[in-house]
Amino acid sequence: MKTTSKNSSWREKLHEVIYEADTPAGKAFDVVLLIIIFLSIIFVMLESVKGLDPWIYEYMYVAEWIITILFSLEYIARVICIQKPKRYIFSFYGLIDFFSTIPLYVSFLLPGSGSALITVRALRLLRVFRILKVSRYIGEGDRLMQALKDSRAKISVFLFAVLILCLIFGTAMYMIEGAESGFTNIPVSLYWCIVTLTTVGFGDIHPITPLGQFLASVIMILGYGVIAVPTGIVSAEFSKGEKKPSTNTQSCYHCNETKHLDGAEFCHNCGYPLNREK
Repeated sequence: MKTTSKNSSWREKLHEVIYEADTPAGKAFDVVLLIIIFLSIIFVMLESVKGLDPWIYEYMYVAEWIITILFSLEYIARVICIQKPKRYIFSFYGLIDFFSTIPLYVSFLLPGSGSALITVRALRLLRVFRILKVSRYIGEGDRLMQALKDSRAKISVFLFAVLILCLIFGTAMYMIEGAESGFTNIPVSLYWCIVTLTTVGFGDIHPITPLGQFLASVIMILGYGVIAVPTGIVSAEFSKGEKKPSTNTQSCYHCNETKHLDGAEFCHNCGYPLNREK
């Protein structure tokens, strides 16, 4: 019984350091991990640069192996310090951690596949969103996510209306300009309309007739409204969140639940005590 209690104790302490950010050790762990992630991304970018001195690539290769081993140890630690490892392993961030760790091992077993796995290694940057869970950011992040969820219906209707406008204007431009101006078919005209409406304006296709130029001017003016409306919708939903958001970073040792209210002493999902060592 004593051995089981000791094992549970060190696992809970390790869990508190890795999964939470309300202790000095937890904050220090997140800061170190954040630095390692950014260094890894820098190495990935530099590897794509051709013409550097050979010794630079050798040092980056060694550094990448060191970082990969550290990520591997961190992944193993995350698995063994929770009572339900499958919940972490098959979670979104668990899969990100796994797939961003294995590319170097795969390239070692399958020579020549390193360049194809650069994109997978870049997934490590997604881990930053989990690390930035300190109390000064987590509350506002939750508010923003809730605002996006609450406004998704309005934004969907708006985007559908914009698509209909693009179909109408694109068809009209095809009829006005024709193949002589580069509007060879309606899909091409639709592409031009979307590019113009979003104020991107590649310039690969453009109207040459006065009527076509007038219609293009109308679409350009409408483009400013297209950009502003979704922002206003999300901002309105965001401003409705008068209630102070939770800044609790505690993670349940038993079920790995993270969204707890401020001052919570027990997990709302399974009832397990939070921070029993405090």
